[in-house]
Amino acid sequence: MPTNAETALGRPAPAEAETTLVVVTGLSGGGRSTVARALENVGYYVVDNLPQALMLDMAELAFKAGGAARRTAMVLDVRSRAFSTDLAGAIRELRERGFQPRVVFVDADDEVLIRRFESVRRSHPLQGDGRLADGIAVERALLEEARDQADVIIDTSHLNVNQLRRRVEELFGGEDSRRLRITVLSFGFKYGLPPDADFVMDARFLPNPYWVPELREHTGREEAVSAYVLGQEGADAFVAGYADLVNATTAGFEREGKRYLTVAVGCTGGKHRSVAIAEELAARLRRSGIAANAQHRDLGRE
Repeated sequence: MPTNAETALGRPAPAEAETTLVVVTGLSGGGRSTVARALENVGYYVVDNLPQALMLDMAELAFKAGGAARRTAMVLDVRSRAFSTDLAGAIRELRERGFQPRVVFVDADDEVLIRRFESVRRSHPLQGDGRLADGIAVERALLEEARDQADVIIDTSHLNVNQLRRRVEELFGGEDSRRLRITVLSFGFKYGLPPDADFVMDARFLPNPYWVPELREHTGREEAVSAYVLGQEGADAFVAGYADLVNATTAGFEREGKRYLTVAVGCTGGKHRSVAIAEELAARLRRSGIAANAQHRDLGRE
């Protein structure tokens, strides 16, 4: 652990500096919750409504835990001030201990904040017996120093939820973290539909390898079964059509903030046709630049 003198000179402790910390604060109604969800999307461990007095303890815990906790976001709002009102001091203490927090402040015009509170029929946490505008004014004054210290100020007055999420992901997530990831899931209809499927494909129109004695005990992951299934009339057009469908919708799903998509492929038992089709579809999607993998829910159940 470096001395306070070393950190005071602006040389962060190498170990602590490896821990990526984001501190999210700002006005109530400004969009802190959306920012928190976006940070979770790009792999941050998010701690909501953390008392300011515990920020250093949380940072050190994240450092010691390692792994996924090395990317931690701490979300603070006016409720956190019940324990301490010195957010600026807490951030300075983090920096003195070698951490390098990035402070995100969400803001919005008073008129926009008032409309947002009225639309959900909520009072401002600081308005007391006064008006919404009074509570907003009190909060602005309390957070003035924190706003001045912010590394990133996001004015959400003219941003919808998806635009705000994309802004945060652009700031804190690499390109890979914003990409849609697709699971092509084979299953057997006799075991029920996958409840998390976004698309469902039915491969039962193809001849069943189960009735071919030399293929019965093999699975769709094996070359002989795969060649048999994919060589049937209509199989290639079936896979190509769904590949085109997924390709056509991927960009839209990403714009809407969807990060995971499940394409389910079913046959009777989930052993032959659906498995071969799922493997082929996932491979075609990967060749087109989409992050896709094949999984097989019911393989081995027969």
